[in-house]
Amino acid sequence: MSDDDKMPGHPSGGQEPEGVVLTEEQKRRRRARSIAIALVLAALCLLFYAVTIVKLGPAVLIRPL
Repeated sequence: MSDDDKMPGHPSGGQEPEGVVLTEEQKRRRRARSIAIALVLAALCLLFYAVTIVKLGPAVLIRPL
């Protein structure tokens, strides 16, 4: 058995690896989508933080050290 028989689908020689190859447009859209998701997640974290502070009240910030 040769090495190619042991590992089907494995690139050998100068062949291009199998799998999905994204175009530049797809890469740009993926990056934009990732940035949008990160911004929404950050905004949600800030919202939860603000709601927590409001529900605890301002007295939580005035405490002895």
